[in-house]
Amino acid sequence: MPPIRILVVDDSVVIRKVLSDALAADPEIEVAGSAADGNIALAKIPQLKPDLVTMDVEMPGRSGIETLAELRKNYPKLPVIMFSTLTERGARVTLEALSLGASDYVAKPSNTGSVEQTRAKIQAELIPKIKGLCRKFVPPPVLPSVAPRTSAKYPATLKPALHSRIDVLAIGTSTGGPNALAAVLPLLSKDLPVPVVIVQHMPPLFTRFLAERLDKQCSIRIQEGVAGEPLKPGAAWIAPGDFHMQVARVEGHSAQLKMNQDPPENSCRPAVDVLFRSVARTYGPNVLGVVLTGMGSDGVRGSEDIKAAGGQVIVQDEASSVVWGMPGQVAAAGCADGIYPLQEIAGEIERRVQSSRMGVNWQGRPPGAPSTVKLQS
Repeated sequence: MPPIRILVVDDSVVIRKVLSDALAADPEIEVAGSAADGNIALAKIPQLKPDLVTMDVEMPGRSGIETLAELRKNYPKLPVIMFSTLTERGARVTLEALSLGASDYVAKPSNTGSVEQTRAKIQAELIPKIKGLCRKFVPPPVLPSVAPRTSAKYPATLKPALHSRIDVLAIGTSTGGPNALAAVLPLLSKDLPVPVVIVQHMPPLFTRFLAERLDKQCSIRIQEGVAGEPLKPGAAWIAPGDFHMQVARVEGHSAQLKMNQDPPENSCRPAVDVLFRSVARTYGPNVLGVVLTGMGSDGVRGSEDIKAAGGQVIVQDEASSVVWGMPGQVAAAGCADGIYPLQEIAGEIERRVQSSRMGVNWQGRPPGAPSTVKLQS
């Protein structure tokens, strides 16, 4: 397989050098060239024909945002990873870049202490994203805890059509997630009768600005999660960066949000598995889990917990995903009750939520009856 060709765009000669050296050390990657500004980058793309571009967010002259907007006119599918700072301005500009078609982003290392540590940090964070965006997803073997299914490659329905009443919607996503959430959440009705809890893999600051951005676009209220906040219908909470978010039922009260900084799971904090595991424990069969575009396998074990408790899980399809890692692995594990294009996810959520609340459910539990299920950690 030919190496992945990268064009590095950054106004700093030091960053270009460190970044190029870090990438070139991987045998599957070739640094096809570099550019000191956006105009040079746009001129080099047709000459070098890169498979992916890394783009500094803030550059003199034509900024990374302006360069991205111009690039997308002629190269709508060329993967672009933005290289941003972990600052308030960096977070806001990065979210703007994602909305304009950037594929993903990586934060510039700071205070690492040495060039070697900086190079190692870049390799650990950037290289997996490059490979994930440039290599087609290959479904992994079915996980040992799930029996193989032979009726179809990815069964569209794994459970009877009738389910327990849905009392909570839990969403997990990563690479491509901000745009996927922006395509789904604004289509949910303002009188959605369930609360929504969301994990989007992002660092601090980014999650708050993402929540604020989405809140302006949606009928339901969107906010960053806060410990102790009671869950209410018609509202959504996004897990804050660097915190796992859980839900738990407090005696005498409705379900509430909990936060912790326990070790990362699947190299992530917040992690989808942590959230999904908690909603399965707290709501039992009354859960609808949704796994959208994302790299890696976060969400597979949590989806197993939701299914074991009697809940439902649906996933985004490969064609509409930026990376079909997380949803693809949930499907390959046999945990998906349905696989849908992104544009159909909101409608499917509404259909399942509303139809589940129209009568006695398939387990004979009166609609809305609370349930708490004990699951293995």
